[in-house]
Amino acid sequence: MEGTRLDGIAKALAALAAAGGERAPESLTPGDLVAVGQAFGALIRQVDAAFAPVAAEIARQSRVELGKDSLAKKQGFRTPVALIQATTGSSVGEAIKLVQVGEATAPRTSLVGDDLPSPHPHVAAALASGALGMTAASAIIGLIDRLALRVDAARLDAAERELAERAPGLRADEFARLLARAEALLDPDGVEPRHEECRAKRSLTIHERDGMLHLAGVFDVETGAPIKNALEAMVTRTLQRNEHADDATHDDRSVAQMRADALADLCAHGAACDQLPTGVGATVIVRMTLKELETGIGTATIDGCDTPIPAGAVRRLAADLSVIPCVLGGGSEILDWGREKRRFTRAQKLALVERDGGCAMCGAPPPWTHVHHTRWWKRDGGATDLEDGLLVCTGCHHRIHDDGWDIDIDGTGMDAKVWFIPPAWLDPQRTPRLGGAARYRLAGVGG
Repeated sequence: MEGTRLDGIAKALAALAAAGGERAPESLTPGDLVAVGQAFGALIRQVDAAFAPVAAEIARQSRVELGKDSLAKKQGFRTPVALIQATTGSSVGEAIKLVQVGEATAPRTSLVGDDLPSPHPHVAAALASGALGMTAASAIIGLIDRLALRVDAARLDAAERELAERAPGLRADEFARLLARAEALLDPDGVEPRHEECRAKRSLTIHERDGMLHLAGVFDVETGAPIKNALEAMVTRTLQRNEHADDATHDDRSVAQMRADALADLCAHGAACDQLPTGVGATVIVRMTLKELETGIGTATIDGCDTPIPAGAVRRLAADLSVIPCVLGGGSEILDWGREKRRFTRAQKLALVERDGGCAMCGAPPPWTHVHHTRWWKRDGGATDLEDGLLVCTGCHHRIHDDGWDIDIDGTGMDAKVWFIPPAWLDPQRTPRLGGAARYRLAGVGG
């Protein structure tokens, strides 16, 4: 094993000790717990990065063509993945990722013996630094390799670099959203066939078992967005009532139970009824350029859904539903109210979704959010203007107020970046954390 990989593990161990990793967890302050968690994460990433080339070499020495001389077979295993899985105690999926990443990031040798760089240098560098984990590395490699025959090499290189930089610190669902948008930007012509493939797989099965009715549905985004938006609008109204309810009127159902009851209510009313209990929040909001809307060429995104859809699908949605293309400030709507109104209007909220994408802090879908004054209405004399608005869900709204988070909005308009600054008791360094839709923008690939 190369000394640099061992050096990385040694440094991660030293950082863990400095953070207090040798102390009992219950003796740590909240800030210390976060620091120890980060140190453990860095150590795990360094160990995985060091083992990935070893896993790749095990796979190389266990090639099928080696027959009985295969390393895995000599050890009593049918495949190298099975050997790695049993040796490390990991899952089969984790072992496959180790082999894949190890093979994709290892230096190469040409046919004449010259040294060649790694086929994925940016992922390799991020792994070596301990910034990138195996799951994200595998996903980036898979995306780049999948598009290699259809996308210019320079754009793919820029995308790999930017994805490797953006991945650290993102949750799994946030990273999946980033990858989906990156693929749509890199290969817009591939969105339509992928969408049609998903559409062909849509299904809803219903059966009765153990006294319960079981519904199992799989929907493409075009078909599923109206279902999701209608149910989430009904759930959101209940959660908003709960925010100010006392013990006697508080709705104690889980969100899953609320969704089930909402579906039952919708079906009971009937699709043709004009008294559906969804409220205005069930409108499908589609975001695309005017040119894409007019020509039907390109891609669009639906508020609350991660996967882009072809622009042509919007026309099918518009035939049956209330679809609003995002045109900020259209229809003579006033987007700035100063101190005249305390509550932000629906038009202002729709505009802020373009910048924040949903809850700017945790990424919850737009129907779950309301607009928060970044300069508080009472304490700071904040105005009900777009520049002073921020989309947050109820939980994050309370967290910002109760825990002492600060908010910094860098820039103006819909391209501004939202930064959340944690309180000192949680992060002594108070390192700003990027929020809003900027987390998913990829400048290097045209997004």
